[in-house]
Amino acid sequence: MPINYFLILSAFLFCAGAYGVVARRNSVLVLMSVELMLNAVNINLVAFSTGLHDVAGQVFALFVITIAAAEVGIGLAIVLLIFRNLRSPDLDRVEQLKG
Repeated sequence: MPINYFLILSAFLFCAGAYGVVARRNSVLVLMSVELMLNAVNINLVAFSTGLHDVAGQVFALFVITIAAAEVGIGLAIVLLIFRNLRSPDLDRVEQLKG
């Protein structure tokens, strides 16, 4: 299969994730959009790794998956604290916590 298909899929996923980060107000959906963007990067890494017959891209993709798992854990903990204090996961209301 040509590498172009994987790059087009990755670009579409990354653009959908970027739109989700910019347009969404719900913090859980923003975290899901960030994960979508990270998965698009992983598709690129693996596609170039197999195209160049090098393992370094696949190893780096495993590191990205590990960092993404840690990011989800920290992000969900922050979302739960915001929800406990404000009773809403709306990101516009987070500014009320300043001070």
